[in-house]
Amino acid sequence: MFDLFHTLDESAPAVAQADCPIGARKFHPGIGSLDLLRGLRSSRQKRRPLSLTVHLPSRLRLASCSTLASVCRCGEIDGYLQRLTYEMGLVACHLGSGRRVEQFCLTGGTPVITHLQRLMSDLRKRFDFCESGDHSIEVDLHHTDWSTMGLIRDQGFTHVSIGVPDIGRDSELSVDCYQNPAPIHSLIDAARTFGFRSISIDLGYGHAWQTPQSFAQKLATLIELEPDRLYVFDYARAPYRYRSKNASEVGAFCSETDKGAMRRSCCEQLLEAGYHYIGLGQFVRADDDLAVAQEHGRLHRNCQGFTRHGCCDHVGFGLSAITQIEHLYVQNTDDLLQYCQQLDAGQLPVCRGWRCEAQDLIGATVTEQLSCDLELDIPAVERRFGLVFREYFAGVWPLLEQLHVQGLIELSSRFIGILPAGRLSVDAICNLFDPEAAGAGLHYFEKLNPS
Repeated sequence: MFDLFHTLDESAPAVAQADCPIGARKFHPGIGSLDLLRGLRSSRQKRRPLSLTVHLPSRLRLASCSTLASVCRCGEIDGYLQRLTYEMGLVACHLGSGRRVEQFCLTGGTPVITHLQRLMSDLRKRFDFCESGDHSIEVDLHHTDWSTMGLIRDQGFTHVSIGVPDIGRDSELSVDCYQNPAPIHSLIDAARTFGFRSISIDLGYGHAWQTPQSFAQKLATLIELEPDRLYVFDYARAPYRYRSKNASEVGAFCSETDKGAMRRSCCEQLLEAGYHYIGLGQFVRADDDLAVAQEHGRLHRNCQGFTRHGCCDHVGFGLSAITQIEHLYVQNTDDLLQYCQQLDAGQLPVCRGWRCEAQDLIGATVTEQLSCDLELDIPAVERRFGLVFREYFAGVWPLLEQLHVQGLIELSSRFIGILPAGRLSVDAICNLFDPEAAGAGLHYFEKLNPS
């Protein structure tokens, strides 16, 4: 069994705080608000559909004055939402009125319903949400109940992602209740009752108090609940939503040996249960929207990961949010004070970004096609970019030949295809074509073949 996620983890971005699988390692402060304004005006002229993301930082306790919160911070929450609304207004002015939204994602945790209603009302005043679009929300297991799920569905959300955090001995919840499936079972039942189109579970591994046995048991209980998707990640390089805010917890991880056992167990259990691995830590059922899109050649990848809406310009709002318009990537600051100060001064809260140049576009195109379609038409790439593929990727070709001999890929002068035996290595194979991540890809295959 291959060492799944190793390459993805090794190449995880250290700069960008949001979870952008494309280009985040290259973000720099030379891209600013003027670049974003030009991008927004270009989007306005071309009138492409939109994909929107709004980030509600979980550290603001957006799930209301819970008994879990040591201090009531409703004023801070209201202040953040006020700035968020102002940011949406600034951006919408440059995008133009009536822009169609095909995809929407609300990230960061479960908001108070009154906040959610206000937020969605403000968004709908500025954008035209497609009834048939994909509207997803991340919810916190400990701040969401059955009635909340119904109210969320009433706001038009069609996909829900449920976080299942691990709870250690020093946590606010002192009991290791994460092995108890009852709370998440209740939320999944609620999501199905209210007609959500897909249910996703976020599953982390690698905490110091986890063992391969406890992780396998936890995963087994989740598989029994039959979620449509599972997103699996390493806590050492966790998505922004799950990163510890407590400095004393940094480094509180299990051994690499135990991590490897958890990764292997994850693959074995999920594949045996009928899930497909599509990359970037994402497992899906065969009838899931993403799996069907991949099967029909309609899967794409953007700064949010895999999507069925590759023709959209992606616009992010809130702390650390990323905007992607064609080949331009722009990220907001992840500092709350700076975010508020910039908006109070009438400025967009941009802090860094990246523009995909011609040489970057070649690798990005190859990576997206291989990761989404699991195959690559080499002559099409050569015609588009005016190059000889084997010469351009001369440093990679010998390894591709080895992978062909090992039965992981199909390789010829005209075609690269990822075979079933290579599906779990799709991230590492794609990284070979990205100069910034190629070292991680090589390291992955060196570990598989130490000789």
